Amino acid sequence: MIYGEKKVDKPIRWAMVGGGKGGQIGYIHRSAALRDNNFQLVAGAFDIDPARGKDFGVNLHVNPERCYPDYETMFEEEAKREDGIQAVSIATPNATHFEITKAALHAGLHVVCEKPLCFTSKEAEELEILAKKKNRVVGVTYGYAGHQMIEQARQMIANGDLGEIRIVKMQFAHGFHSSAVEEGNASTKWRVDPKVAGPSYVLGDVGTHPLYLSEVMLPNLKIKKLMCSRQSFVESRAPLEDNAFTIMEYDNGAVGTVWSSCVNAGSMHGQTIRVIGSKASIEWWDEHPNQLRYEVQGKPAQVLDRGMDYLYPEALVDDRIGGGHPEGLFEGWSNLYARFALAMDAADRGETLENMWYPDIKAGVEGVRWVENCVRSADNGAVWVEYQ
Repeated sequence: MIYGEKKVDKPIRWAMVGGGKGGQIGYIHRSAALRDNNFQLVAGAFDIDPARGKDFGVNLHVNPERCYPDYETMFEEEAKREDGIQAVSIATPNATHFEITKAALHAGLHVVCEKPLCFTSKEAEELEILAKKKNRVVGVTYGYAGHQMIEQARQMIANGDLGEIRIVKMQFAHGFHSSAVEEGNASTKWRVDPKVAGPSYVLGDVGTHPLYLSEVMLPNLKIKKLMCSRQSFVESRAPLEDNAFTIMEYDNGAVGTVWSSCVNAGSMHGQTIRVIGSKASIEWWDEHPNQLRYEVQGKPAQVLDRGMDYLYPEALVDDRIGGGHPEGLFEGWSNLYARFALAMDAADRGETLENMWYPDIKAGVEGVRWVENCVRSADNGAVWVEYQ
């Protein structure tokens, strides 16, 4: 159970690039990072407009002198201070992630970055090498992984409750962009611009979320090959897709599917992951994150609830309130930021934490690699490709 007690000796001095006024993702980052006093927001380059960014930072109680016009200036000036920043979160459009993350690592900072880390696996591997060289933590905000029932699923699979894993069925298929909403929405418009969004839209924007959940639940399962078909039902979005189907074969003979979509009209999120074994299946739905459906062949279906004593101990560690009370996205993100803090603190002390997972640089690299392989398959006529 989490009671807000300190996990690190001193709060990590933390800054943001992006996440300014009008962007809801910045508020989620701040709420998650600051909740347990593991981080302290001391600086920021919050907006592409320096005056607007400074005004916003001041309203977050950040010293006006530490509200910077851009990230380059912030990294340079903070490095001169004895109390300079130790970590930075990047909440900017996709095209900027690689250069900002690279600059932060060169400045000796830990990083939490929105996904995707970058556009190509070559770039992602460059960041991975640099992070290792600098001994810096890079976290990626696959925020849904912070929900407690994801850990319960991981433990059930590891314990053999499902038997031999055969099928992994994933989807993140919402309907909010079933028409050309980007024509009147700037925050959506860049997502369908290849110069800013990268080589894909929904594959990278939503598909990588359930993919990472599968990596947490099934850490030993590796993709052998895949086939992807992608469509642009709103024609103006081409060449980027607003719908895609991916079929995967794993190295142990299991198969998986991912439906990535923003044109599933009428659907709110539609993010689910179902893992099917030889004895039983489990299913998690992000619109009901406090429950995990558990179905044993030949027995009545069960719904397991967050916070209950019948769960595995590992799934109870991140409880913030007793069972029966709902927890949501902010709590899930807070759990991940707590893990980021522990990893950063350990790295600063020259240590490595064993047996603690979080969406790290390897998860970021894998997300980029998966999108790259999906695009390669789709653009060659939806053919099977060996996973590279």
